[in-house]
Amino acid sequence: MIVHVVSFKYKPDTTAAQQADHRARLKALADVDGIVDFKVGPDVVRSPRSYDTGLVVIFTDRAALDGYAVNPRHVPVAQLGRDLSDSIIAVDFEA
Repeated sequence: MIVHVVSFKYKPDTTAAQQADHRARLKALADVDGIVDFKVGPDVVRSPRSYDTGLVVIFTDRAALDGYAVNPRHVPVAQLGRDLSDSIIAVDFEA
């Protein structure tokens, strides 16, 4: 299995409604083929090092992760995340 972790730090002018919409669009991807588990939500700690939204997706294998990256449902949501964010960090590892 591959664990895909992404964190979004939104631009200061990103509204709460835009953030909620982004999270909802991410959640709508939970049924993409090859996904075993999908979690997304807002940060609750709000420390200086916190990002605003976290995403953890578990894929069956690397091929499923690669397919997700180019999935036509995922691509516009990924672009939205880039448009709304000052910084995005990610790590993918085998579990």
